[in-house]
Amino acid sequence: MAEDKCWPSNAELNEIREIVSCMARVNKEEVRVVVSPYRICPLGAHIDHQGGTVAAMTINRGILLGFTPSGSSQVVIRSGQFKGEVEFRVDEIQQPRQTTPTKNENGAKDSYELKEQCCWGRYARGAVYALQSKENNLSKGIIGYICGSEDLDSSGLSSSAAVGVAYLLALEHANNLIMSPIENVEYDRLIENEYLGLKNGIMDQSAILLSSHGCLMSMNCKTKDYKLIHVPKEQQYAESGQPKATRILLALSGLKQALTSNPGYNRRVVECQEAARILLEASGDYEAQSILSNVEPEVYEAHKCKLESNLAKRAEHYFSENMRVKKGIEAWELGNFKEFGVLIAASGRSSIQNYECGSEPLIQLYEILLRAPGVLGARFSGAGFRGCCIALVEADLATEAASFVRREYLNLQPELASHTSDDKAVLICDSGDCARII
Repeated sequence: MAEDKCWPSNAELNEIREIVSCMARVNKEEVRVVVSPYRICPLGAHIDHQGGTVAAMTINRGILLGFTPSGSSQVVIRSGQFKGEVEFRVDEIQQPRQTTPTKNENGAKDSYELKEQCCWGRYARGAVYALQSKENNLSKGIIGYICGSEDLDSSGLSSSAAVGVAYLLALEHANNLIMSPIENVEYDRLIENEYLGLKNGIMDQSAILLSSHGCLMSMNCKTKDYKLIHVPKEQQYAESGQPKATRILLALSGLKQALTSNPGYNRRVVECQEAARILLEASGDYEAQSILSNVEPEVYEAHKCKLESNLAKRAEHYFSENMRVKKGIEAWELGNFKEFGVLIAASGRSSIQNYECGSEPLIQLYEILLRAPGVLGARFSGAGFRGCCIALVEADLATEAASFVRREYLNLQPELASHTSDDKAVLICDSGDCARII
């Protein structure tokens, strides 16, 4: 297990600046670093693409992109994780890539890793595509070096959105483009939806761009209205029976798979849309967009009997999860972490039973976390097809809980658990801040 320290550390920043200064032959002082954090979504699982309300926050782990303007249109990027060097020009017209499912066969892991190494530059190209699509004038490229927190690149913490946001901020800075966080939410959506072909919503990039340390970020993904919710500064925790402080556990499963290579994610989005279409038409509405946020709860209750089994489960998850977010926001505002944890656990159960995501190892990890000392609630992080589980844990029991989870998961899944070193298998983290340039 590992306890996260201050991120990014001065040592990490200095190392990145050294690398970029050597690449670009400039002084270290000329190198800027984008800090783009990973996000967790305690509540609001799988409903952002339907215009639902989500509750998310960043953690103090993520992507670092050191960069300096290249002095020309050339982009040159190296990675701390993948081999090779990405080179292209910002005045090249970028076209969306076709994504194809990765077959589950012998050698699938090697095939996936090879594909990642060949394509890791697609996010930089995607950022150029997004900015070009809104007719921004890009004349200057960047020379950069990108790296992520170790072992967390495919863990369900939305590393893809963090990477996309990092490239957007760097390219905008190099070209003197001033964008609001909300504008960059839309630009990163273009990277994910149009350039990469993933049918996800805007929760990931919204959390990364709008969060603030110690706050819960709540967003209505249909209207894009959001607010930052602080816990009470003064509260009689002894009288309320609430924990004095909480921390975040990240328990890694050892599973790695990109969402763009897993058809299960996009298929469930389509199922939600089909459920919305049936419910809207049953109510006589043939004009509204087929997303579940356009279906009033009373319409759902009146016509849900018309949905076949799979569609009924997806709709049930949406409406119950939306209610959990509402209750969770109220609990967070009151500092009621126990209730908030109960809602997280219920979200996890609905993701398994109604949204039907989560492999056996992830479900086992989720169940282990719920038994761990001091854990108030747990669920999958991300789409539930790979990665890790998150948990809210009482601060003074975090280390004990992390040891318990590591030991129990190793007993059930020794091979997968061996993919991650002992000190990185269960991480103890805190909330983070929004993406920024330093």
